[in-house]
Amino acid sequence: MNQCKRLLTEVGKSFVGKDEVALKVLLTILAGGHILLEDIPGVGKTTLALAFSNAMALQYKRIQFTPDVLPSDITGFSIYRKETGKMEYQPGAAVCNLLLADEINRASSRTQSALLETMEEGSVTVDGITHMLPQPFTVIATQNPAGSAGTQLLPNSQLDRFMMCFSIGYPQPAQEIEMLRRKHGNSEMEPVRRVIDAETLLAMREEVSQVFIHDEIYDYIIRIACATREHPLIEQGISPRCSVALAALSQAAAWVQGRDYVVPADLQYILPDSTAHRILLTSQARLQGEEARHVMLDVLKQVPVPKLRAVR
Repeated sequence: MNQCKRLLTEVGKSFVGKDEVALKVLLTILAGGHILLEDIPGVGKTTLALAFSNAMALQYKRIQFTPDVLPSDITGFSIYRKETGKMEYQPGAAVCNLLLADEINRASSRTQSALLETMEEGSVTVDGITHMLPQPFTVIATQNPAGSAGTQLLPNSQLDRFMMCFSIGYPQPAQEIEMLRRKHGNSEMEPVRRVIDAETLLAMREEVSQVFIHDEIYDYIIRIACATREHPLIEQGISPRCSVALAALSQAAAWVQGRDYVVPADLQYILPDSTAHRILLTSQARLQGEEARHVMLDVLKQVPVPKLRAVR
């Protein structure tokens, strides 16, 4: 789609050399999900989120998680107004369109749960009153690698709420040189221009949800899900929530390519990044040094691919 190409082009003006990462973020936003970036500091997570908020004209907020961040910092709180004699709601960080939750694993369990509840419900409840969040609402959360000081990794039940999980990684040398040029004024830094607005994004999401999925594709998704639940190296397979996410992401992948129907390649493209963080490997697999992503690729190879003669 022309709008998607323009969006990615604008994002690429400030987020250099990671086109596939930007595409995965766009697919997740179109599918109505949230993203978890597992990466070290300084690889461009904030730049990525800002670029998308500017290109989509979304209200953007960022919160740096530390152990002293409270749930009310996320949801908001009520304050007594002497002038009116009433309690007045003060919005928290979650009241926006695009929230960058930086280093989520440095927060307490209560604060993590408050954020994950807003992701699931699309609303916050303060003093018994529910406040709906602006739509669209997307969270891009970041998590430090295991072993970083002062971190508390998310449990599997909470990881399951993220539609996609992947790393940005280090840039290639040529890309990093270009970043240096732009930052230090040797190359003109183009501003990220608005391509769409929040209303247009909601319309795009509606179109994505109408992309046709053949029964054979649904069956393919479920066979993959069942394979993870029976695999000898997997203790806990993917959940029904993940199956729903796979269907939505496949629709987004098809729509971005200009198709109104899903093919197996759409599912195969998004599968590793949407499932590896949701499965729990057996202790034996972990001792053998197996990685969840490689196990999921093995599952994908084992499940027969449907041969669709006519999608419609």
